[in-house]
Amino acid sequence: MTMPALAAHALPQGRFAGDRTRLGAAVILCLAAGLLAVAVLSISAGASGFTPARALATLPQILDRSGSAAPARDALIVLDIRLPRTLLGMVVGAALAVSGCVLQGFFRNPLADPTIVGVSGGAALAAVIVIVGGGAVLAPLPDAIRVLALPLAAFAGALVSTVTVYRLATGGGRTSVATLLLAGIGIAALANAGVGLTIFMSDDAQLRDFTFWSLGSLGGATWGKLAVAVPLFGAVLAVLPRLAAGLDALLLGETEAHYLGIPVEAVKRIAIAAVAAAVGGAVAVAGPIGFVGLVVPHLLRLAIGPLHRLLLPACALAGASLLVLADIVCRTIVAPAELPIGIVTALIGAPFFLWLLLRRRALVES
Repeated sequence: MTMPALAAHALPQGRFAGDRTRLGAAVILCLAAGLLAVAVLSISAGASGFTPARALATLPQILDRSGSAAPARDALIVLDIRLPRTLLGMVVGAALAVSGCVLQGFFRNPLADPTIVGVSGGAALAAVIVIVGGGAVLAPLPDAIRVLALPLAAFAGALVSTVTVYRLATGGGRTSVATLLLAGIGIAALANAGVGLTIFMSDDAQLRDFTFWSLGSLGGATWGKLAVAVPLFGAVLAVLPRLAAGLDALLLGETEAHYLGIPVEAVKRIAIAAVAAAVGGAVAVAGPIGFVGLVVPHLLRLAIGPLHRLLLPACALAGASLLVLADIVCRTIVAPAELPIGIVTALIGAPFFLWLLLRRRALVES
């Protein structure tokens, strides 16, 4: 069965959405408007003293820089620094949040997070190998290749770790979700050991570079990175909505989904591949950024219900807004310095994760 045919197997809306379908549509519209407002704020935020009106006024000048020196400078800041950074934050945030939504539906667990399948661990190991051991190898290469070496290595590491986890969990044509989870934990632990060993052999400068990369940042956003990231994320975000019906059915259990006509193994394969590509790409261009894939889908699931045809676009919009807002905080709270974005998302996500654990314990005890 092809993936477009999955839409024909969607369960009746009342089974999942109840009377929250209209609410979900309204939330999506509000999130879209909020993302537009956050994007304008992001373009104007920073050490240059922009206001939102001044930032918007520069947009017509981007195509025509023949005016005075000051407007040309403003247009340069917006075009070459602020706009690519904002767009990168949007696509990375959307990719992380949608990946978290897919994994929470896949594992039927609201505590599932993109790091659960070992993606970030593999990316981090590949990145630290390039940082520590790639200097002599990359030195003779052109600048363009040296700039792309780290993100490409991180993406390759994420892909290899995910494929390894999937192979370990698959046998007889079926993929065990429990084995997938345990294999992800094991691969992540092995990758962390490799990272520790590589760091042990690094010097101070290499250690500092890896430390800043591991905290995540959008500071290196360029149009070149966007040219690589947007097609990848666009393809993933185009594929994932086709999984909505299958993820809805999996909430009932694999056996029930199979009897409903859902190609369960195909849904699993495509979900894992899409999450690996999305999270691996995000780690490659922005470093490991945690908790976006945990907080956003869980809150939206509580607000608009578990119907994935509503959840997936809502998570994309909310994840984009959250990461761009976090980046604004990073740029302004200690200006003119810049706080790593991974610190801000951890400060938001870690207390939320602990609250989830306490809430689940309270439900079990009651």
